[in-house]
Amino acid sequence: MANKQLLNWRRLILIILITLGVCLLAGLFTVWYLIGMPGRSWRGALPEMTAAQKGIEEGLRRDVQTLAGEIGDRNLWHMSELDRAAEFIAEQFHETGYTVTREGFTADKKDFQNLIAEKRGSVHSEEIVIVGAHYDTCAGTPGANDNTSGVAAMLAIARDMAGRSTERTVRFVAFVNEEPPYFQTEEMGSRVHARNCRQRGDKIVAMLSLETIGCYKDAPGSQKLPYPFGALYPSTGNYIAFVGNTGSRSLVRRCVKTFRRAERFPSEGGALPEFLPASGLSDQWSFWQEGYPGLMVTDTAFFRYDYYHTVQDTPEKLQYDRLARVVEGLSAVVRELAGAR
Repeated sequence: MANKQLLNWRRLILIILITLGVCLLAGLFTVWYLIGMPGRSWRGALPEMTAAQKGIEEGLRRDVQTLAGEIGDRNLWHMSELDRAAEFIAEQFHETGYTVTREGFTADKKDFQNLIAEKRGSVHSEEIVIVGAHYDTCAGTPGANDNTSGVAAMLAIARDMAGRSTERTVRFVAFVNEEPPYFQTEEMGSRVHARNCRQRGDKIVAMLSLETIGCYKDAPGSQKLPYPFGALYPSTGNYIAFVGNTGSRSLVRRCVKTFRRAERFPSEGGALPEFLPASGLSDQWSFWQEGYPGLMVTDTAFFRYDYYHTVQDTPEKLQYDRLARVVEGLSAVVRELAGAR
């Protein structure tokens, strides 16, 4: 009898150990599936800046100074400044050789507009790569990092693409109304555009939302992510992040792979479930609602940047030299997605 009981206990322990092992393996596979990225992130000192990177940096400084330093606070409560920002962006597109289309709509009895500049593909023109950034700001802030850094990066990438031939169509969109009170509502500028895309039957193969990308810190502990991501990603806030939903996993991996091949700069990526609040914090969320693949490129905003959504989010707070390196890498990503020659 005692031997039989001992055998039963051994079987029970074995079943428990096998169950724990299976759960552990399933957990490890889930983590790998969500955050496992191809290639290796750059580690160590950054190389000396090239002449091309210095040229990008100059353009970024100029555009950020105009939008955040001169125009400043721009949103529902500062419509004249919002319109001035739209005109400046349209002028930059025009000067680069693009035709600008204005996608207008009404919210709270006010007229808003997304600005669209498109480079038609020569082979698969029906396939569209969208590069977007919102140009409005949170009330009470000039928005140098959130999100003038993204707008300036989008303009820099548009300049890089202007003289290239691409197989796919590349569409640059400056979105309005990303910030409250329109965030994740039907009046969010990117929501309007994504809905219009679906109604027209646009075949969007990739959407990149450039969101708050100008802050980088080398101090240990400068990156503060919520649990459990704080244990999965570096605690030093010196990297650029590519964040998509699980449906955009292949796009996230493709972008990270291309970025790491093209640019010697720290980078991380993740394809996260949409129910996690941090995954949908920008305009890519609008495209997920229509079933399109999309991701956010970000410095992680308030998980790193001390001046997020404050009056102190001013041009001198940005690290333009690092932003220029990121933009150069993102240009390579867009060229690869678009099939540029």
